Amino acid sequence: MKRVDIDSAKENLSKLVDKAAKGEFFVITKAGRPLVKVVALDSPLPRVVRRLGFIAKQIRVPEDFDQMSDKEIGSMFDSGKS
Repeated sequence: MKRVDIDSAKENLSKLVDKAAKGEFFVITKAGRPLVKVVALDSPLPRVVRRLGFIAKQIRVPEDFDQMSDKEIGSMFDSGKS
């Protein structure tokens, strides 16, 4: 990844835009810190990394976790009726 200081980017904007349009992206920096990434509009979007199963085997879900007994449900809604 090419890094270009903001002052240099101002001076060479046309050349940098031409390169970006051809697929060569670059990062504009200010005082050594990255500010923006310049890419062509038709460049492919970055692939999103999905972390499926990242806590596999670290937790255990009980077989009946989605089933509550009538007594438990009743106690949630029973507000001291006699």
